[in-house]
Amino acid sequence: MEYDMAAGTGTSSPESKNYPHESVPSGGKDGKLRIKAPKVDVSALAEPITFPFSGRTAKNRCLKAPMTERLCHWNKDGEDISARGYPSEEYTRLYQRWGEGEIGIIVAGNLMLRYDAVEAFGNPILQDDHDNRTQAFRKVAEAAKKHGSLFVAQLSHPGRQGGAALNPNPVSASDVQLKIEWAGNKFNRPRALSVPEIKDIVKMWGETAYLCQQSGFDGVQVHCAHGYLLAQFLSLTTNKRSDEYGGDLPNRSRIIFEIIDEIKRRVNDPTFIICVKINSVEFQPGGQTPDDCKNLCLRLEEAGVDFVDLSGGTFEGRAFEHKKESTRARESYFIEFAEMIRPLLRKTKVYVTGGFRTASGMSSAISSGACDGVGLGRPLGAEPYLCKEILEGRVTGAIENLVPLPLNTQATGTQLQQVGLDDRLVSDWSDEGEVQRWVEANEKETARKIAVLPKVDSSGFPPLKAEVGFEYLR
Repeated sequence: MEYDMAAGTGTSSPESKNYPHESVPSGGKDGKLRIKAPKVDVSALAEPITFPFSGRTAKNRCLKAPMTERLCHWNKDGEDISARGYPSEEYTRLYQRWGEGEIGIIVAGNLMLRYDAVEAFGNPILQDDHDNRTQAFRKVAEAAKKHGSLFVAQLSHPGRQGGAALNPNPVSASDVQLKIEWAGNKFNRPRALSVPEIKDIVKMWGETAYLCQQSGFDGVQVHCAHGYLLAQFLSLTTNKRSDEYGGDLPNRSRIIFEIIDEIKRRVNDPTFIICVKINSVEFQPGGQTPDDCKNLCLRLEEAGVDFVDLSGGTFEGRAFEHKKESTRARESYFIEFAEMIRPLLRKTKVYVTGGFRTASGMSSAISSGACDGVGLGRPLGAEPYLCKEILEGRVTGAIENLVPLPLNTQATGTQLQQVGLDDRLVSDWSDEGEVQRWVEANEKETARKIAVLPKVDSSGFPPLKAEVGFEYLR
């Protein structure tokens, strides 16, 4: 889950209006409304999958997509920034709950490489082990893996896409500034990285991957999507370089393959999973195209990548909506891109994230051969045990979401906080009254955040105690 604010600060129709479906009353504390879906054979979704290069096996075809949880400790006034990003009890508990949900692969979101290059307040950071934080992350890994899930860390660098208050001196492939603003957030003009600095960043990726392996993670995901640093190298809209890291796609992607090689060198464990999150398309003029994605995936297979997770979009080009009528009935926003890429790969597996809401949609995507696995983000914020309950036949569709776009990712952030705090109830976004309470809380928190800038003192997700909620702990 990333900021999805490309539409500005205004709100529009809710996510639930974005695709054709019916809702059915659920009742009690099981969610007020659920997406109506037929009961289907979910055996395809329940099948294990073995990855070709690491040899590791996921127990089912479900993947918890990386989301920005913002639950880690942060440095206080006067405290060194190296105190940032230390796992908290809330962060650990959140991953415990997803582990209890028996998801095949759990991907931890936006684990940062550096204390001074972050996506947001509260990000996990694993730059070094000066404070024994590998031990703290090991507790997270043990909790996430206790019920058989594979646990993978998404390694990320924001590049130009880190807010100015926390990232006053950003770097990128080139000096192209991100000029959108919302809720007091803005982005400073980045400085183009020199070649020696690029080599240093490659080494940072390898070092953090090594620390992840020491912390009990089963692998890492190299984040090349959603407009972050590596996507900035890939896209012609942000990469204006004329050296060996600019120009044609092999040059623009050079840093990614250097990172993969460095991870292998530094970790030196053939069973360590390496996967990549990549944009299938950017939805903006001059951005990454499906052909770029196809060609990159072929090279990623040559490099020994276990699986690619297809997504799309950037801060400037909204992705989490249906662009074509042909994808609406199939739920996933990027299913057609997956169908284009999967037949070309002989070994590397293909996951697709974005839009799945029903057992029938997920099972069909796999049984039809469109993809090897399905990624879920926001639905697993609302229902940490959703995959388990779908596989057990307890539910066939996710809880309805009436939060107005583009605020739905922010609203999921509040749900992640609720799970981390061990509240028994997660706010039910199928209840209009609960949604209105959250909208008011968000407006209040947004005003407060703007008033204290340039100080950043919270995740930005409005805290809310659920009044109408889904009781996931039963």
